Amino acid sequence: MNRAVYKTKDDMGAAAGSTAANAIRRAIADKNQANIILATGASQFEMLEQLTASDAIDWSKVTMFHLDEYIGLGPDHPASFRKYLQERFVDKVGALQAVHFVNGDAADPVAECDRLGDLIRAHPIDVACVGIGENGHLAFNDPPADFETEQPYLVVQLDERCRQQQFGEGWFASLEAVPSQAISMGIQQILKSRRIVVTVPDRRKAEAVRNALEGPVTPRCPASILQRHEHCSIFLDEAAASMLSVNS
Repeated sequence: MNRAVYKTKDDMGAAAGSTAANAIRRAIADKNQANIILATGASQFEMLEQLTASDAIDWSKVTMFHLDEYIGLGPDHPASFRKYLQERFVDKVGALQAVHFVNGDAADPVAECDRLGDLIRAHPIDVACVGIGENGHLAFNDPPADFETEQPYLVVQLDERCRQQQFGEGWFASLEAVPSQAISMGIQQILKSRRIVVTVPDRRKAEAVRNALEGPVTPRCPASILQRHEHCSIFLDEAAASMLSVNS
């Protein structure tokens, strides 16, 4: 794991997006295609802006997987992560080789997990772009996360702090409106990615960043598992890095 701290969120996002773009280009050069995972939320705004503006990526050779989605939300809901990725990524890059969204409003969420699991097993991931939650979650794997399951996607319960974050970021009109369940990519599936690019801005994430980067590897801080990934790059702004013992 390596980390870098930037003065502003724009600088952080530009560096993270450029790193992800370079990794995608290398995958296409090596095997004529690239499989990627994209996260959502406020932490990914600047990174996705840079990634979608990057030159010399043949997006028709890229297959995109989606990290997580609320159960019960349709793709037109303002907080839908499908809507987020459609508007902030898919519509900007044009025709991809394939897009595999998580259908949070599927009639059978477990069957949806199985469907996605079969797909991602056939597409080894080259680049995963993720964030870290205020409670230390990785995707929607809230603490204590399951570090052992090999299920690529699973149904999870969202804890109170996670739901507070979603409300606090303005995605929902009230805390009560935030769903209590989601479909999330599992921890082990994320770790199977060849390269992981982690983008984390804001002072409200500082405690989680400290625990994830400098604390023990524990399900109580799910993102701490990233310490065990050989090719993981962490991009922080100064606010998110403010509680680290070495702020660089």
